[in-house]
Amino acid sequence: MGKFIYEGAIKVDFDDRELAHLQLVIGSKLARGESFHFTWKDDPSIGDGRTSVWLHPRCTLVFKFYRAGRPQLNRAWIEALASSANSPTGLTLVPEPTRAADDDREAALL
Repeated sequence: MGKFIYEGAIKVDFDDRELAHLQLVIGSKLARGESFHFTWKDDPSIGDGRTSVWLHPRCTLVFKFYRAGRPQLNRAWIEALASSANSPTGLTLVPEPTRAADDDREAALL
């Protein structure tokens, strides 16, 4: 499990693979100077709610990965997450689309 840390105060666990995809999408939007909401479902141990943070180019983010290796990226998932991030409600962790063999070869180039 990796960890997403927002402004040093909010810390949430994500699978390393999820976190790698989120990092790419979030980093791309922030590099373009875009601000947006990022919302996720809270772990049942802290309730059945959700948390939303406002991401902007000056916010402090940490992406802490459990494993040293880079997970393989899925282009279709990156596109789905980017589409979510560009929506009026902002980025949410959408389920990973099924990957085709061609997608795997393309993702290796990312």
